[in-house]
Amino acid sequence: MCGIVAAIAERNVVALLIDGLRRLEYRGYDSAGVAFIDRDSSLVRERSVGKVAALSELLGSAHQGQVGLAHTRWATHGKPSLLNAHPHLSRGRIAVVHNGIIENFQELKAELQSLGYEFQSETDSEVVAHLIDHYLRACRDMRQSLTQATARLSGSFALAVMDADDPDKIWGIRQGSPLVIGVGVGEHFLASDAAALVPLTQQMVFLQEGDIAELSRQRIEITDADGEPVDRPIRISSIPADSADRGRFRHFMIKEIHEQPDAIAATLSGYLEGGEILPGLDRKLLRRVRAIHILACGTSYHAGLVARYWIEALAGVPVMVEVASEYRYRTPAVPEGTLMLAISQSGETADTLAALELSSDRRYISRLGICNVPESAITRVCEHVLMTRAGLEIGVASTKAFTTQLTVLLLFAGALARENGLDRAGLHDVTEALGHVVQQAREVLALDRQIEDLAAHIADKQHAIFLGRGPEFPIALEGALKLKEVSYIHAEGYAAGELKHGPLALVDENLPVIVSASSNNLVQKLKSNLHEVHARGGQILVFADRNVTLESSESMTVMHLPIAHSIAAPILQVLPLQLLAYHVGVLRGTDVDQPRNLAKSVTVE
Repeated sequence: MCGIVAAIAERNVVALLIDGLRRLEYRGYDSAGVAFIDRDSSLVRERSVGKVAALSELLGSAHQGQVGLAHTRWATHGKPSLLNAHPHLSRGRIAVVHNGIIENFQELKAELQSLGYEFQSETDSEVVAHLIDHYLRACRDMRQSLTQATARLSGSFALAVMDADDPDKIWGIRQGSPLVIGVGVGEHFLASDAAALVPLTQQMVFLQEGDIAELSRQRIEITDADGEPVDRPIRISSIPADSADRGRFRHFMIKEIHEQPDAIAATLSGYLEGGEILPGLDRKLLRRVRAIHILACGTSYHAGLVARYWIEALAGVPVMVEVASEYRYRTPAVPEGTLMLAISQSGETADTLAALELSSDRRYISRLGICNVPESAITRVCEHVLMTRAGLEIGVASTKAFTTQLTVLLLFAGALARENGLDRAGLHDVTEALGHVVQQAREVLALDRQIEDLAAHIADKQHAIFLGRGPEFPIALEGALKLKEVSYIHAEGYAAGELKHGPLALVDENLPVIVSASSNNLVQKLKSNLHEVHARGGQILVFADRNVTLESSESMTVMHLPIAHSIAAPILQVLPLQLLAYHVGVLRGTDVDQPRNLAKSVTVE
């Protein structure tokens, strides 16, 4: 992984490939490269370590080519280096870019070396180029060669392939990692993400598992996993062509933090109409639900943890929340009437998809997906889907995707509670709280400048603890994740009641303790926990709703948020933590949009 762009056209595509890579920079990467057929019919490859800008400078403006492919790499096998950067070549003829992981590459590499192939890199991806070349020399048919080669590969992959001896075609293969075709007039494109292609075309064809696509300037031919010709529908992308524009903001992360009121409003539209919650969701299914297993990773996992509090409190339905990468390697007990609920911003998270595939053998009554990308794999695997409407999220550290996930999950909790006998007053509390969230989010975000000032007191620290009780505990986990992602400060989130069970040993005058406080039935317990920190010299920063009776002191700074406690409070409580993480990252000089070592969409295990 992490980004693929390929093109075949009547015009020069080199600049288009570089622009496509720029639009995929948000996914995270450590090197970039491009290969194309020039006007002399020669295969040209250029690669660089670091940003796409370095590759663009290396290429200059002189290079011309009408067919090519490009890649941004996030290292899995082999360190970031020029030799490990994509594209990979075989014998000066085959060029390949690859997203994913080839699990059996070591045995394939040994086999290919015995056949005389020389390897230049440490990557698993280079075996793909040599394997395709090996089969192509034997059968002289690219489609057959790709079929034979991919049949030998174990793991997940999306591939774009080019043959210098057949410069009027490019090829795409999807197996476990996303790949989309952009449909043009006299030109066609491939990418791992539709966002790379929206300035070129809004018409997209989303490849399915096992598809092999042959693209020429005039035609697209696709065969499915069984080798049969198939027509995949053309869909119109909903991604705006200007979605990669920061506008007046310095970074995408802060732009997306401030887009959250509009994203939440867009998500509520159609899902909350005249007090009716999720009118399109199958009510017969909801009546069958006796338990729920929520599967997710990272930030989406934290959203699932918040949802557990909501669902159990409102609907009385037991909920298990599990990291998908753990779930897939154990044998869980699945009670009768259990619904699987999978959460993924991209809809392509490898571990979550693998867990969904296992679910068909585990007695679930159905699978419900919550996702932000309408054309993603999760929307095809799940029988039921609820879409968030956050729009394209470019910052690697998720912000608006998280709050729109929480919005949908609270709606789902309310809809499930309705079928389990929640009275009209209880439902009104849910809909009223959600009805106020958009305006309250704007009011919290208006505190941006004050939170920036607070960030200065944390930017020079090396460690931090985040605390919360009840639904604010997962918000503490998410706040800690955001801080460590974008500032590289070691941060941990804890349930406040766990302080005396270990973390209190870390507290001293150099450890910031950041607290989310709601005026709920646990606030007095939380105050006792803060006294424990204060007694040991800890420096406390509290983000409290307006009804929490806490005042600032020498060792404690309290920022009262302009919100009252409601069931929707976690959606609002996370906003100041996002702002704090952003401003601390900026003060420390990190790349807040593309933090080191991280990728936006984790499509490998």
